[in-house]
Amino acid sequence: MAKAKKAKRILNDQSYEFLKTYINNPSPTGFETSGQKLWLEHLKPYVDTHFTDPYGTAVGVINPDASFKVVIEAHADEISWFVNYISPEGLIYLKRNGGVDHQIAPSMRVLIHGKKGVVKGVFGWPAIHTRMGGSEKETQPKVENLFLDCGARNKKEVEALGIHIGAVATYEEGFEEIAYDYMIGRAFDNRIGGFMIAEVARLLKENKKKLPFALYIVNAVQEEIGLRGAEMIARRIKPDVAIITDVTHDTTTPMINKMIQGECSCGKGPSLTYGPAVHNKLLEVVQAAATKHKIPVQFNTVSRSTGTDTDSFAYANDGCPSVLISIPLRYMHTTVEMLHKDDIESTIKLMYETLLSLTPKTKLSYF
Repeated sequence: MAKAKKAKRILNDQSYEFLKTYINNPSPTGFETSGQKLWLEHLKPYVDTHFTDPYGTAVGVINPDASFKVVIEAHADEISWFVNYISPEGLIYLKRNGGVDHQIAPSMRVLIHGKKGVVKGVFGWPAIHTRMGGSEKETQPKVENLFLDCGARNKKEVEALGIHIGAVATYEEGFEEIAYDYMIGRAFDNRIGGFMIAEVARLLKENKKKLPFALYIVNAVQEEIGLRGAEMIARRIKPDVAIITDVTHDTTTPMINKMIQGECSCGKGPSLTYGPAVHNKLLEVVQAAATKHKIPVQFNTVSRSTGTDTDSFAYANDGCPSVLISIPLRYMHTTVEMLHKDDIESTIKLMYETLLSLTPKTKLSYF
């Protein structure tokens, strides 16, 4: 029996080269500018106009003169650390910037973004020989006992490198492709979303699709500390419909309780969310597009908030019908976040086909 042919990829080599560059570029919460500049330059050929807001959210617009406004959105920021204290011995102590996981930090390499440029450093950690002596319980990593070592031997040497209180440190690890169409890297949460919404714009342009509404392609800042960028830009745009993309947990790896987290697996398509902020009529439109175009989807539920920018758009202004399309991700908030190429393709295609099925006359009223 002949093997079934794989569906033709919608992403090209140039797309993946941009994704690699975009993932490898640091873009910490509150300091997203360099990543936003990369993203806007990539997006500009596919949009009619663009703008940024005071805190750095970047927006491309297609058909800007139309009165009906649709948003597709992701967030641009990554978790990181703030320099909080420099000891007399030249060791650097930290505070979190977003939900960074302190347990993965020991022995990690970092980039410290100081006033004189990037300084390399490491999260130092005592050798196992010094931690296992006697009957004392082994020391566990905590925010208060983690420190960076950049090679300096006193505070003056640290400051001479341009490192200051408030400087941000990001992990160094970047983009890699591994077996069976998986990719790993830091900050796929949620730079993969920014990549995907830009690819939707590219497909619309290359396929010469004319939309009966204004499409705002939004890459928001400061999601990781409370959805702040989405709050600001939702009030500015005042959209009629919002389609949000973010990551969700692959629950097939050890130590995750499916009875609590639900069932979701990389490689089986984007996950659609049921929850109060998700507009049921709009979700039906997305599901219909998935069914019509044979796009595999999974489902998850939230009890209160989605914990994503969906909440900011849904409850902004007088209320905005919003939906969340999530891509499955393993090992969230680590340096080896892992996702599958098939899911990237399926998520892009689902957003694209959903947009093509929408019009200002699409019935979204519950009554």
